[in-house]
Amino acid sequence: MKPFVAAVSALAVALVLILGGAFGIAAFGSTCGTGIIDSQRASKLEPVNGYSGDQLAYAAAILNAVTATGVDPRAGAIAITAAIARSGLRNLDTGDDLGLFELTEPFGTANERLDPTTATRKFLATLTSNPNWLSAAPADAAAAAIPGTQPSDYSAHYAAGAAITQALRATEASCAVGNDPVALAQELVDAANNGQLRGLVPDHIKEIRWIAQGRDVAGCGIDVRVLQVIVIAVRNFDEVTVGDINRHCTGQIAGAGIFSAHWLGGGGHAVDFAALNNRAINGADADSLKLISLLDPVVPEGSRIGQAGCRASRGIHLDTQNFTQFNDTCNHLHVDVYFAHG
Repeated sequence: MKPFVAAVSALAVALVLILGGAFGIAAFGSTCGTGIIDSQRASKLEPVNGYSGDQLAYAAAILNAVTATGVDPRAGAIAITAAIARSGLRNLDTGDDLGLFELTEPFGTANERLDPTTATRKFLATLTSNPNWLSAAPADAAAAAIPGTQPSDYSAHYAAGAAITQALRATEASCAVGNDPVALAQELVDAANNGQLRGLVPDHIKEIRWIAQGRDVAGCGIDVRVLQVIVIAVRNFDEVTVGDINRHCTGQIAGAGIFSAHWLGGGGHAVDFAALNNRAINGADADSLKLISLLDPVVPEGSRIGQAGCRASRGIHLDTQNFTQFNDTCNHLHVDVYFAHG
């Protein structure tokens, strides 16, 4: 089997608004932060790889079904690719093969096949019944999910499927994240107080608490863009554990030492995530990949994400838009903005 390739096309720069050296992210409806993409707002986005309007609304319905079923988020791009290849991302109501995926009678009644959510669930059930679907090339996985089709039916459409997936998930990631460090820190303190945000030993959460209090503690500052990154993580996961922020504050000399973004420029330009949803992460697991997909469209260009080698060893390649990638140990997910261009 070929390795899974998470190809991501370049997206509209309008998704990222640079404000005073931090990325200010506009709100996208009442569903923001819930993991649900607003289909109406999706239909009003600028075209993505030539797809627009109802096509993007249907793509949003597909991704929302993926989220609701709890399937690995990489299924989203495969499902959208299949819908592009089969119907052009349209809910077809002619002939025997119906709906977004042009499913045949064995997949269910006509009403079931014409309902985007139900049709997606049926596609996902077949997709995930193959134990090797995650390690297969996306076109191979899609072909295996719909009998009578071939990988060649899908391969030319995967770039568009991945681009649409990234564009729509960016709208959900971009929950009204401002650039006021005190307000951001206070939101994170609230999360820490209710147990949603946790720290390891030494505990860097104290650095966030001091900022929320308006205190300027020498050697313990945090880049506002790092606060924004942590806020996005907290808004999208039930539990977030942070292992490292500003090493000047704790006197840590580890890894890259004084050349680390945790240390350079006074420190606080990086964050290490140790666990998400109470599961340890390594940069290549499903939770890490979800966080990367949420952050990549909205961080400043030149921001960095670690654990490239950890992903490569598992056959996962990410073609990121704004993140550059580097190797790091496979026991956390490193994000930094020290080298970012905005």
